[in-house]
Amino acid sequence: MSTSLKKDLERGVLRLTLARPEKRNALTFAMCRELVQAFEQADRDTAVGAVLLQGEGKAFCAGMDLEEALQPDAAAQAAVHEPLFTVGLRTRKPIVAAVHGPALGGGAGLVANAHIVIASEEASFGLTEVRLGLWPFVVFRAVAWAVGERRTLELALTGRIFGAAEAQRLGLVHEVVPASLLAERATSIAATLAASSQEAVRLGLEFVHRTRGMSVEQAGALAGEFRARAFASRDFAEGVRAFRERRPAKWPSLAGGDVDQEPRG
Repeated sequence: MSTSLKKDLERGVLRLTLARPEKRNALTFAMCRELVQAFEQADRDTAVGAVLLQGEGKAFCAGMDLEEALQPDAAAQAAVHEPLFTVGLRTRKPIVAAVHGPALGGGAGLVANAHIVIASEEASFGLTEVRLGLWPFVVFRAVAWAVGERRTLELALTGRIFGAAEAQRLGLVHEVVPASLLAERATSIAATLAASSQEAVRLGLEFVHRTRGMSVEQAGALAGEFRARAFASRDFAEGVRAFRERRPAKWPSLAGGDVDQEPRG
């Protein structure tokens, strides 16, 4: 059983905790593989409605483990880093990140892959690879999707570290809270997402991911396809009934029932 990644499932929220506080939660290859496996398993598990990512100790994640980086194996690195730092594109379960301290290099890449990011006022961020004579190749795209390519280029070129308030202005962080409220706020948001219609969320994330780079015409056609599937779903029927009856919805997709599969055209 891993001691570097803790997993806990409660009320539909899978909590993933980076647990190498003595190394500032630096990512080893093993941790990267475990994270990918955890996200992929969550995708398949109807008991998981949302994933909450956090770190132990003083740092959220200081990036890659430098001891492993001194013995580089390009193929091995690509095999673990590429699926991890594109997980936000592939997953159909919403990811919430609770950032309490430094999120640097790969740590910033994890943040950029989360769909909702809550940071404490003490959190800090940076693409600091250039300070080591490197470049943030595998995380650059994720950060660029979050804040824009030109801003990401500036961050990568300078390697500067910036605070939570600036991260929020840039769009890397959605909300900044006092450190004492971080866990409660992030958990509350993850719980709200986990209680939502899994089918609607899954269709929505799939639509967003698949329309990246599409033409207006292609995206419009896909929107119609997805919308028709959502209209025909049991979750939508229940949502309309609940609205009319002024009661909370009891989503069929949360009960582990058959969920309509996403269109693949």
